[in-house]
Amino acid sequence: MANAKVWLVGAGPGDPDLIAVRGLEILRRADVVLHDTLVHPALLEECRPDATVIDVGKRYGGRSTPEEEIIRLLIEHARAGRSTVRLKGGDPFLFARGAEETEALAASGIPFGIVPGISSPVGTTAFAGIPLTHRDVSSSVTFITGSDRAGKPWCAQAWQRLATATDTLCILMGMRRIEEITTALMEGGRAADTPAAVIHRGARCEQRVLVGTLGGLAAQVSQAGFSNPGLIVVGDVVRFRERLRWFDVGPLFGKRLLLARAAEQQSSSADELRRRGAAAVPIPLISIEDPPKPQLLRLAVRRFQAYDWILVTSANGARRLCEAVTAEGLDARAFGTAKIGAIGPKTAEALSPLGLKPDLVAEQHVAEGLVADLLGRGAIGRALLVRALEARDVLPDQLSRAGVQVDVVAAYQTRQLSEQQGPQLRSLLLAGDIDAVLVTSSSMANALADALGARARELLSGTVVASIGPVTTETLRRAGLDVQVVARTFTIAGILDALEEYFANRPRTSS
Repeated sequence: MANAKVWLVGAGPGDPDLIAVRGLEILRRADVVLHDTLVHPALLEECRPDATVIDVGKRYGGRSTPEEEIIRLLIEHARAGRSTVRLKGGDPFLFARGAEETEALAASGIPFGIVPGISSPVGTTAFAGIPLTHRDVSSSVTFITGSDRAGKPWCAQAWQRLATATDTLCILMGMRRIEEITTALMEGGRAADTPAAVIHRGARCEQRVLVGTLGGLAAQVSQAGFSNPGLIVVGDVVRFRERLRWFDVGPLFGKRLLLARAAEQQSSSADELRRRGAAAVPIPLISIEDPPKPQLLRLAVRRFQAYDWILVTSANGARRLCEAVTAEGLDARAFGTAKIGAIGPKTAEALSPLGLKPDLVAEQHVAEGLVADLLGRGAIGRALLVRALEARDVLPDQLSRAGVQVDVVAAYQTRQLSEQQGPQLRSLLLAGDIDAVLVTSSSMANALADALGARARELLSGTVVASIGPVTTETLRRAGLDVQVVARTFTIAGILDALEEYFANRPRTSS
């Protein structure tokens, strides 16, 4: 068997959206992925379900994978014919030992390729609002590591020589020696009042930026408790942060929001949170499962042409419907002349795998809204309603009273995971580690109340409860829970819009 190719792929700094398109394509096809510790977890979700994913990160003072072992694994998997990705934070060839790894591959006759990444000093300074150059104050930049090779003594004289040789200094992996480094730079002639900053966990929702001067930076870092991963920036360009700060200013930036949705819905919701600067705390309180008689949906698929309308009330139902059509060996033609009605844009979007575009998307994203819009379309003889087993009966009842023959089929049911997840959730709330809870359905509202038990109101007293809409809000209140935020548009984006408005009216601490 011929040796498989090894790709060194730069993941970029922090935000998973910063990976190159080419790198993401290769990552999604890989048999084996060896990744750094600082690679964003969302990128690892892009790996194939059957891929072997290995954490080979290095942690100062903790358990680390020796470089020799990483190289051995790369060669072993390539010789076994497995396409392998070495996924590195930042860029593979900038302080990432990519050169050593490719040298070893070349010496072993292993074919390799490289996908550059946005390096951490370039990416994190941009996310901090600090330009590396500016025609008025900086025309040169130096990237330097503050961590020497094992066995090589640290040399203050080298830093003294560097002090005034360049306008902007970006020091990677220098947090352990920040006092020694800043002292050496001042001894080399750099003024103590030179603007300086530390960017901690840059380009992530946990990003914190400490701005000061070269002379006072080490003491500020010690007081703030900053540690690695951190980037030290020295130079007049740091002054621009006050005007150019953009990433860490949104109302949701740094907020930790509980996502209690089913596991299969977590990823897309977490992406929406991340793009607004918030951190998702995924604790699924419900699971989406087959209904007691799943065969009924597949039987209904065979009879689509007997209906005037096929009505779908949730994205979960839409996905199950598409799966049933495919399982029967059918496609969009199975719908014949039947029109399709959906509640909300996310439900409509979930029908896209079959190339379906609903004839009606309810303007109000609740059952009552679909009824009103539907009856305004004229006489309806027969309709099929695809929904959750536990759904409210508002839709079939109102349609029946209007003379419509309604057949109801359960596409799925929800099961509470309150008993399993309750202890972790209670622990996080007691520790004050959750800023807001996103409640996106009545089933989730009930699961939340059950998970917290008799102390629910007490445990949530310091946390914002945000509801997706009036039906869910009513369920929460019946369970004895207070609701501070209700979305006007009944989607995840709508909840986040409402939360942004809520938090925008609260003072926030600058960093």
